Amino acid sequence: MIAALLFAVALIVQDPVGLSPEARALIAPVAEAIAAEEARQAALPPPADVRERLERMGQLDQAGRRAAVRVDLGGLPENERAAASSALRASIAAMDDRLLAELLPLVPESGWFTPDEYGEKASSAAFLIIQHSDIEQWRRFVPVLEPLALAGEIDGQDYGLMYDRLAISEGRLQRYGTQVTCTAGKYVIDWGNIEDPENVDARRRALGFPWTLAEYEQSFADYPPCEEEFR
Repeated sequence: MIAALLFAVALIVQDPVGLSPEARALIAPVAEAIAAEEARQAALPPPADVRERLERMGQLDQAGRRAAVRVDLGGLPENERAAASSALRASIAAMDDRLLAELLPLVPESGWFTPDEYGEKASSAAFLIIQHSDIEQWRRFVPVLEPLALAGEIDGQDYGLMYDRLAISEGRLQRYGTQVTCTAGKYVIDWGNIEDPENVDARRRALGFPWTLAEYEQSFADYPPCEEEFR
């Protein structure tokens, strides 16, 4: 209950100043989706164990993002779109910070929440929270995830996503092409930013990615025009 109240206060503090009523209405579903998921969880009994706790945390991680990808800011004046996008991201970032602080003390001595021990949903939730954190956490967990991914003990896509995000943050080339960029309002693959692009699909298959890189890019075709990506 205290955490929910603190998050509500955070949203109030981040209430965007200077946005038009139209812009506020467009981005409102993001904060509303997060609040609705918090309310749903608040009505449940306390989680029975770490597994259930992680699963609920994963739902909170995704609530705002699922709403965000449906937001289309293209109809706003150009000088207001960036401010609206920033305000939209603030709601998600506040939840990301809260979830990371909650997750880190739960990390087991083995280094990760493996699906065998915690279940696939909980393991995936933990990955999403770390993926949406910062470079310090990626540097910590990429070496932990690599042997697990190669041994098939975790989802190889999870490892590939985090590897690529860390690589880009450190000024290196992506290895698996998971991180799209926003160009002319569309999510696209930056082929010039991929290591050995001729063999990228082979590397993706080796980790169990279901799509080729071209198919992955095509999956974004029906998204609203982008300002910045929400991964």
